[in-house]
Amino acid sequence: MPAIPAADSAPAPTEKRAPSLTSIDVFRGLTITEVVLHHASGVALRHLTPGSQMYELVALVNRTLHFAVPAFVFLSAVVLTRSLLKRFKPGQYFWRRLTRGAWPYLLWSGLYMLWYVWTGQRPASTLTDPDKVTLYLLYGKASYHLYFLLVALQVYVLIPLLLPLARLKPSISLTLVVGAGVQLGAYLLNRSELRLPFPASTALWYLMPVLVGMAVGARLDEFPAWWRRRRAVILTLLVASFAWYLPAAMSFVRGTPVAPLEYNAATWAFTTLMAVTLLGLAQWLQGSRLRLRRGLAVLGTVSLQIYLLHPALLQWLETRWPPGGTALNVVLLCGLYALSALLLPALVGRLMLTGPLNRLSTLLFGR
Repeated sequence: MPAIPAADSAPAPTEKRAPSLTSIDVFRGLTITEVVLHHASGVALRHLTPGSQMYELVALVNRTLHFAVPAFVFLSAVVLTRSLLKRFKPGQYFWRRLTRGAWPYLLWSGLYMLWYVWTGQRPASTLTDPDKVTLYLLYGKASYHLYFLLVALQVYVLIPLLLPLARLKPSISLTLVVGAGVQLGAYLLNRSELRLPFPASTALWYLMPVLVGMAVGARLDEFPAWWRRRRAVILTLLVASFAWYLPAAMSFVRGTPVAPLEYNAATWAFTTLMAVTLLGLAQWLQGSRLRLRRGLAVLGTVSLQIYLLHPALLQWLETRWPPGGTALNVVLLCGLYALSALLLPALVGRLMLTGPLNRLSTLLFGR
């Protein structure tokens, strides 16, 4: 998710949800919108002519909108650190992570395994193949988007281990620098020793946003003032990192060779700085009177539901109404796909938050 955990002191899912919408909800809303647009642009790329002007433009948008997982990992670290610094009861904490994190991951992995067989994208034999099932569950491969939930589960274990450091309230600026070094060290460790088959399905690949999120969570009350002082520097670094990242990302899309270390280092720099910037933007939007603020916050309250449902909806729409005709028609139709895949799951999620469907929501989404 957007499986961003609520504080352990939050009401149980069966209790009435507080009506207030926060900057954290706005952050979630911004990021889940990015997720859907990123995946919808991926659909468009499949129906555009490689090398054409429209293909290059959509590819640029697709690669730019490639920061969701690090952003959600960052926010998980922020929210969990802030919550656990106030109160950490291990039994309660891990039970909530089990029911609100592990259960949805296992359930939706199973549902998507069935979905891919039902839609003919995989043979039925995958359901009874132990190697396939193990691959799907251990690496988040039941569907292309579920690996984030697996990463989130690992972050849930990692954050309590970082609490002694969080209690020291490390400098956010310093943690950005140290986090980059730690991330590089993790990359080199994996390349020389671990050699994980799918490193992006592990928290090892997101140590920089985890550490920065931990530092921000420990100083969340101070973050607005820090952001005002440092935003010029952060935005400059963000633009510079994007200029470094984009050529490598576009080479990746085109299938041309790209140095793995350069691509990953640029990605970590760009996505982590984007996550910090999104939090600054979310807090600014929360303090504004823009109607967009409330819309984004409402989307944020059901970001997990959107995250889990939208891939199946995009696949169904692509099959039911395949994009065709001119390049512009393809892009416009995929834009409608994106709007549908964002709003319909949001509506379902909101309807299930209260009333008689709340128990079904708890069963399906863990909340």
